[in-house]
Amino acid sequence: MGAPLWTAYCDGASRGNPGPASYGVVLCDPEGGVAAEIGERIGTNTNQVAEYEGLIRALTELLKRGATRAQVRTDSQFVVRQVSGEYRAKDARMIALLSRVKELERRFEKVDVVHIARSSHPHNQRADGLANEALDRK
Repeated sequence: MGAPLWTAYCDGASRGNPGPASYGVVLCDPEGGVAAEIGERIGTNTNQVAEYEGLIRALTELLKRGATRAQVRTDSQFVVRQVSGEYRAKDARMIALLSRVKELERRFEKVDVVHIARSSHPHNQRADGLANEALDRK
């Protein structure tokens, strides 16, 4: 049996593309309890950048909590496919964001970034809500 498995849900939001952007993250400890909820504005960005920033924040927070094995769930098929190597990152911004993700991934014993359908899980819905709440804050 390996180290306990942490789970994170992340979602990015952008009102306009680009437009005001944010992300939401819900971290769950290995027992399934919510360990943290995070919503943060990230200025004017595209939705894809917001999705990546949410993933980066999720991985960073998991590492801060000592997670060595994790699964990160997102409804961004684009991000999942770039992280898995199915899609190639072409522009400089996506290459830099993907590089940050890969750098963080190397610090885990095992981490999987998986696609889930939008609103398919209450924690994914909460991550979406946190992203939108962050956008609503002045």
